[in-house]
Amino acid sequence: MLEVLPIQDKQEQEALCARCGIPFETELLAYKALVDGVLKGVCQFTMDQKGGRILHFAHVPGAYEFEPMFVMGRAALNFIDLCGVHTAFFDAEYDNETLIKAVGFRKNAEDRYEMDLTDFFKEPCQHSKHE
Repeated sequence: MLEVLPIQDKQEQEALCARCGIPFETELLAYKALVDGVLKGVCQFTMDQKGGRILHFAHVPGAYEFEPMFVMGRAALNFIDLCGVHTAFFDAEYDNETLIKAVGFRKNAEDRYEMDLTDFFKEPCQHSKHE
């Protein structure tokens, strides 16, 4: 079973970040993706008046799976949107452009991955304005 859950314990967040090879930053919010209880990835993010920012996005080395990473990215975006922040940026060092675009990000004029979250989760299967 696929689960994407918030990481609410900073010691757990630090340990899971280490397993995925990303730096732990105590001030960041985080989600973990699990399949049948096995860790598949971690996402660390933040938000402020300028927008939400995914800063670290990584899978467990040697254990990449598209679906858990996709759902984890969308879960972080949904949380950002629910907090009233409707612009998000993907600022993580992550080389899977196919996945980044599948989550919904597009490069803006500054060559930065950006996404307008306004009404995105009201009809998540209709992405025409994001394609």
